[in-house]
Amino acid sequence: MSIVLLLARVGLSLVFFVAGFAKLADLAGSRQAMRDFGVPVALVSPFGALLPLTELAVAVALLPSIFAWRGAIGALVLLLLFVAGISSNLARGRTPDCHCFGQLHSAPAGPSTLIRNLVLAAVAGVVVGFGRTTAGLDLGSLFGMLAVAQRIELIGGVLVLAVLVGESWLLWQSLSQQGRLLLRLETIEARLTEAGLAPPVESAPFVGLAVGTPAPIFGLTNVQGETLTLGSLVARGKPVLLLFANPDCGPCAALFPEIGRWQREYANRLTLAVISQGSPEANQSKVREQGIPVVLLQQDLEVQVAYQVSGTPSAVLIDRDGTIGSPLAQGADAIRGLVAGAVGLPVLVRDLPMATRAHRNGNGAQAQPRPLTDLKIGELAPTFSLPDLDGNLVHLSDFRGSSTILLFWRPGCGFCQQMLADLLAWEANPLTGTPKLLMISSESMQDNQAMGLLSPIVLDHAGMSVGRQFGATGTPMAVLIDEEGRIASELAAGAPAVLEQLRLPQKKMTTV
Repeated sequence: MSIVLLLARVGLSLVFFVAGFAKLADLAGSRQAMRDFGVPVALVSPFGALLPLTELAVAVALLPSIFAWRGAIGALVLLLLFVAGISSNLARGRTPDCHCFGQLHSAPAGPSTLIRNLVLAAVAGVVVGFGRTTAGLDLGSLFGMLAVAQRIELIGGVLVLAVLVGESWLLWQSLSQQGRLLLRLETIEARLTEAGLAPPVESAPFVGLAVGTPAPIFGLTNVQGETLTLGSLVARGKPVLLLFANPDCGPCAALFPEIGRWQREYANRLTLAVISQGSPEANQSKVREQGIPVVLLQQDLEVQVAYQVSGTPSAVLIDRDGTIGSPLAQGADAIRGLVAGAVGLPVLVRDLPMATRAHRNGNGAQAQPRPLTDLKIGELAPTFSLPDLDGNLVHLSDFRGSSTILLFWRPGCGFCQQMLADLLAWEANPLTGTPKLLMISSESMQDNQAMGLLSPIVLDHAGMSVGRQFGATGTPMAVLIDEEGRIASELAAGAPAVLEQLRLPQKKMTTV
């Protein structure tokens, strides 16, 4: 038991040493944490300085066995105070930044923070309970029992550990500083944009064929030996999705089960054809089990070259008139978004920036680009269909009958992260009459699930394709849709404006 108590004391001492020194190095942050946790303003300054000094005193007292029991009592009291403060704030739906380890590690207080402090309190309780008469071995006595070589090894190990901790701290400081600089740059860019002074953004290089141009025709043999042409696919009267794959492509093989499901479930809304290469036998062995009926084989890469496809898997939509109906989708996530949009039309007819969409005049010649959206309050909102985090398609029409706020969001957006705590609190205690919330997000399913939000989230894998229909150019931005599916507010840009919109009572907007 003596060894167990010694290890418990040393572990607690290290925790309090790190926490105390880190808070002393950032007293301003320590005082801010006191404010955020609800400490009275008059006590914030003295308590902000006293807490790290108390933690260091506890850390020192835990090491010699003569003071260890008293040090453990101090540690237990501090930890129970932390538990009480965190529990009180969580119960009110607040998640203030704990600033537990200064700038080394600081995150919003949550269940994990509470559990960590409870575990440490339990360790301190063990020392208090069993260490009244003897708190275990003394570090000085233990050191004296070691041979000279062992003492040298121990000292060397401690020095190496100290160097590693120091280097880790410097690295963390550097990364934190870069993060703060990026957030400041985002703030500056947002303010410049609001003032109309933002520098022009260079458009990304266009990939694939331009939307609205005639799709290159082809005639290819399928794995059964029959010849199919682009014309025969278009003649079926539905949009055609050409999906370029390769039997030796790992991401393609991972996508094949979904392709088979798409061909079965969306056969009445979409013609899907896989364009591959290689022998019929090599392709049949890959697609037979997935039930993919339409697999066309190139002799070389002639169709990929014609469609300017540089890799697999990639996909492009062909409209019913035989013209390119979407930008080239590259990669599995982009293809999933393209399919979701195609089966929930008319998303794809309005999913490009004005600089990349071709328009035709009455003579068939290409006209000047025009803006995608000029939506006004009272107009019907563009409809869309996107998959949720469980893969089920969600339609905007599902929300008819109640006012709904569309929130355009991105988990990696710094401004979105800043309002996440307020959003969680709003979900926990929504005001009476507030609209429903539908979040249109991007990035991975795991990133969105990790936010812990309760509101429905749909994934726009094609970037901001849906957001651009509503005029959204960044995140977070939001717009209110009334119960009849009409635009009911101006587009709110930035966290403060979005949060203010969430506090609006539900009301009927006047149609203009």
